[in-house]
Amino acid sequence: MNQRIKDKLAILPDQPGCYLMKDRQGTIIYVGKAKVLKNRVRSYFNGSHDGKTLRLVNEIEDFEYIVTSSNIEALILELTLIKKHDPKYNVMLKDDKTYPFIKLTAEKHPKLIITRKVKKDSGKYFGPYPNVIAANETKKLLDRIYPLRKCNTLPDRVCLYYHLGQCLAPCVFDVPQQEYKEIVTDITRFLNGGYKEIKAELTEKMHAAAEALDFERAKEYRDKIAHIEITMEKQKMMSTDFTDRDIFGYAFDKGWMCVQVFFVRQGKLIERDVSLFPIYDEPEEEILTYLGQFYTKPNHFKPKEILLSEAVDGEMAEKLLQVKVIHPKRGQKKDMLQLANKNASIALQEKFSLIDRDEERTIKAVENLGERLGIYTPHRIEAFDNSNIQGTDPVSALVVFIDGKPEKREYRKYKIKTVSGPDDYETMREVVRRRYTRVLKEGLPLPDLIIIDGGKGHVDGVRDILENELGLEVPLAGLVKDEKHRTSSLMIGNPLEIVPLDRSSQEFYLLQRIQDEVHRFAITFHRQLRGKSAFQSLLDEIPGVGEKRKKQLLKHFGSVKKMREAGVAEFLEAGMPQSVAEEIARKLQE
Repeated sequence: MNQRIKDKLAILPDQPGCYLMKDRQGTIIYVGKAKVLKNRVRSYFNGSHDGKTLRLVNEIEDFEYIVTSSNIEALILELTLIKKHDPKYNVMLKDDKTYPFIKLTAEKHPKLIITRKVKKDSGKYFGPYPNVIAANETKKLLDRIYPLRKCNTLPDRVCLYYHLGQCLAPCVFDVPQQEYKEIVTDITRFLNGGYKEIKAELTEKMHAAAEALDFERAKEYRDKIAHIEITMEKQKMMSTDFTDRDIFGYAFDKGWMCVQVFFVRQGKLIERDVSLFPIYDEPEEEILTYLGQFYTKPNHFKPKEILLSEAVDGEMAEKLLQVKVIHPKRGQKKDMLQLANKNASIALQEKFSLIDRDEERTIKAVENLGERLGIYTPHRIEAFDNSNIQGTDPVSALVVFIDGKPEKREYRKYKIKTVSGPDDYETMREVVRRRYTRVLKEGLPLPDLIIIDGGKGHVDGVRDILENELGLEVPLAGLVKDEKHRTSSLMIGNPLEIVPLDRSSQEFYLLQRIQDEVHRFAITFHRQLRGKSAFQSLLDEIPGVGEKRKKQLLKHFGSVKKMREAGVAEFLEAGMPQSVAEEIARKLQE
């Protein structure tokens, strides 16, 4: 703990608010809330913590705090700050999953579609359906029962759907708006839970058709009833009412939490959502943060009620979400909540073994690597490699690993601009100069460790760029290879020292993964460029022949061989101007 943190801890207020933890680069790495700032923030720097929290504390070099007038204000502010700063240690629902809706369009000839975007138009939206399969099955059922159009653009003749009785064919026939109005009313009633009434009406129509000896029509009604039973009644009823509700069960252990959300729509459990994440606050406080983030996802509408455990502050949750929150004491709702809690507990225990194994390969490997090299834990590692064949099409590649995992969105490819011939040293210098000039210019995050796939000459050249040209002091290491071109150790420092690594250690395996990944990325990029340059046509060298004329010539003659045998007159027949035809004939005959 540095002196600045000690001084700030001494003057912390005993009021509610939010705190922002920062690392040595001033980046906000964690945002939290507290009922009493003084007690909560001091707890990070007093007593013992598990490994996960200890990693957070070890990175904290400074913190800020914002005082609020109430706990609910602190919770709302925390959600805002998390969204703004995207701290790496916070719970973030980063998946961009949006839930599907069934939309009944408000066009002259309406149709049913599946969409994930809800717009402010005159269409009717039903959902959300957490399970896209359920949405598609329901739409298919409605398509069979109600003969709305299926095409996006009206054709000039009837289609197969008309002959199947599943379309009114507005492309050919005039359909009264009253008929559309009745269909829209029925579909709306059906999707709002009235499918049993629709089924009863179809049953009456089936009996009436049978009594009138219209067996073909009766069979159609029978098939529609069967589709309803298969699609809508194959799930087990979870409650006797038809209230839409979300049930949040959770379990926590060893600094981790699992949340299971059961989605109940029209009285049926149709899907669940599972989240597993580390926690740094009290579980009941973390659940409130989770709820706030959960319902900020796009198009995620809130149900009529939410079921929560008694330990969670229901009053604060209601204020935050503006939804009725229930702590069930008995009966069916209590059973559903216990089921969600049980599922969360089982999922948490199953994941622990996988988490331990993953941490051993990633974050612990990164920590051990930092210790072996005598540097801060290199949470962000950037690695470079070159690729060329005797100086042709030289390229370089950058890969980024964060906490031992590849961050592919930050990979970069480089075409070499200033180096001619096979000069690996100057190629590496150019790429590092371009990369970190841009990093400084745009304020991008600096790496904690730079790895060069090269020897002493590469490392010395890159250090000169970093320190003397750019004024950066970033740990720099070179990969030392054995006789089979495999990673054997690292060289680091000034002067350079060889740091041997245990071949069975996770940090050694991490370096191997980094080396393999950057080599793969560079080779792939080089092959792409080489492929483009290797398959150029002779026609590309002829002035006046571009892509369009090249295709025209190949279509007319079939091959370059036949073009060689042709004269100017034949090129004129292929649609070439006189001057271009003469130039083609001359060039190919050479």
